[in-house]
Order: sequence, then C-alpha cells, then structure tokens
Amino acid sequence: MIYLDTSYLAKLYLDESGAPAVVAWAEGRGDFVCAAHGRLELIATFKRKQREGALTSAQLSALARTLEEDEARDLVRWLPLDAALIREACTRLQKLPPAVFLRAADALHLACASDAGLKEIYSHDRHLLAAAPHFGLKGLDVISPKSK
Repeated sequence: MIYLDTSYLAKLYLDESGAPAVVAWAEGRGDFVCAAHGRLELIATFKRKQREGALTSAQLSALARTLEEDEARDLVRWLPLDAALIREACTRLQKLPPAVFLRAADALHLACASDAGLKEIYSHDRHLLAAAPHFGLKGLDVISPKSK
C-alpha cells in the first residue's frame, strides 16, 4: 500500500503544478490508499477548480466518473475512519510540539497511515510532511524531493 494524501491524489486527476512529476512517479505503481475523508477533500478540490473557472460542469462530472472507475478497479482505496482513529489523531495532535502546525484533516491522514502500519506518506503539503515523524512516518514528496 502507498498512502497518498489529497494533495497527491488531486495531481493524478488535475493538470496543475507538480502533476507531471506525480503522474510519472505513480505510473506502474498501484495500491494507492487514502483516509476516507480524502475522497471528500478530492471532490471539494474539483469544485474549487470549477469555481475558479478551471473546470466546466461537464469536466467536473467526468472527473468524478473517472474517480469512481478508479475506485471500482481498486486503483485507489479509502481507509476507514472510526472513533478510535479519531481519538488517536486527537491524542497525537495534543502531543505535538507547539511550533508544529497541523490541520485536523491532515492529522487524520497521518493517523490513518500510521494505523494502517505504513512507514511512509506521500504529500506536497509542507505542514503534513513536517508533522509526519511525530506519527512514526516518513514524509515524502516527489515534486520537491526533500524527505522529512
């Protein structure tokens, strides 16, 4: 399993900065996973692109269909979130040093990857990457390949 946060998943579907590097890296790899809330974040990203004028309604619908097809083919799977995992994310978030900035959704990504027994998480979010070691994970970014 390879954990991709939403910033990486979006680059597999959208023509945006960093997408060519992520697509090239992802080619031939499989078994991508993400926390279940990542699906909602991804659709919200598509909607934001539509609001910004980068996607038409038809393009947004096509992207949503492509995502569903990829799910059906198990190219991307969503890892479940439950109350125990959310409690674990809360506990880890509370223990972070004061200088470490981490959003709630990113704490869920990190806790989910850790709970799944993974050792790495791929992201282009500098805050998530900086916090990854506090969750026992190595944060990796193939766009800007300085590992955290």
